[in-house]
Amino acid sequence: MKETADALKSGDSKPRCIEEIGPWPFITKRIFEASDKKRTLWSSRHHRKHLQVSIDNQTIVAPFRALSLLWMPWKMNWWIGIGFTIGSFLFALASVLSLLVISIHIFNFAPRNIMLMFFTGSLFFTGAAYLQLFQAANAVDILHVDPPSEQRRRFFGWRPKDIGWLSSMLQFAGTLWFNINTFDAMFPSLNWLQQDVLIWLPNFIGSILFLLSGHAAFAETCHKRWGLEPHNLSWWVVFFNLIGCFAFLVASLFAIVLPFPMDAWVANLSMVFTLLGALGFLAGSLLLLPEATSPSPD
Repeated sequence: MKETADALKSGDSKPRCIEEIGPWPFITKRIFEASDKKRTLWSSRHHRKHLQVSIDNQTIVAPFRALSLLWMPWKMNWWIGIGFTIGSFLFALASVLSLLVISIHIFNFAPRNIMLMFFTGSLFFTGAAYLQLFQAANAVDILHVDPPSEQRRRFFGWRPKDIGWLSSMLQFAGTLWFNINTFDAMFPSLNWLQQDVLIWLPNFIGSILFLLSGHAAFAETCHKRWGLEPHNLSWWVVFFNLIGCFAFLVASLFAIVLPFPMDAWVANLSMVFTLLGALGFLAGSLLLLPEATSPSPD
């Protein structure tokens, strides 16, 4: 991918694009062939995240070193992974505490403190999602590279034809709805209608946006609507995230409040799926860290 980008930027021995594929209407994979018949792969996810990818669509990562995963502050991908990891962990911990308090009555833990934990986790989600959006908004289009003087930093960008940017924008928007949902949940004494409008509705909208974002990221990595690539680390990242998105949506469906008393199992089931969603995101977030060790092609 580095060779392709360099040749396109310099205009020398410009590689010829011999294949373009992706989930319609997006292009997520291009194969270029140089004059010496050497082929290189351009992959949407790997390009926007500055990761190296092999011609067989495998994420190239550095040899496993535990300490390097814990401290790579010079890589934006590491900050994104850390942000999602902390947010997912707080969601998972808050879900477990909620189940212990509500169902088993083991701990005398104030519900407001649990909701505060959810809210704090949502802030980490938002921070990581914004970094991901910023990264996608500033990814260079190697087919239409602007002169250096014309390149400028974009804080949000507008690239609706770029599936990576679209996925990042949908996820960032979803985190904002989760901010509203978890903040409003800290206020006690809301009637059923207020709970539905201020808590459930933002939760449901955020879950829908997360699911759309998760599927877009999955399709971007597979280069089609659905695919199995268990040998590709990036595939596992988006797969676990997609599972988490689906679980969050199911949790939101069971979280609706009706004007009459509801069985306790409904709320418990919602929290169980919230926990499953958090664990899915936690697994995907942790895998972002070894993915971040991929050498930069720039």
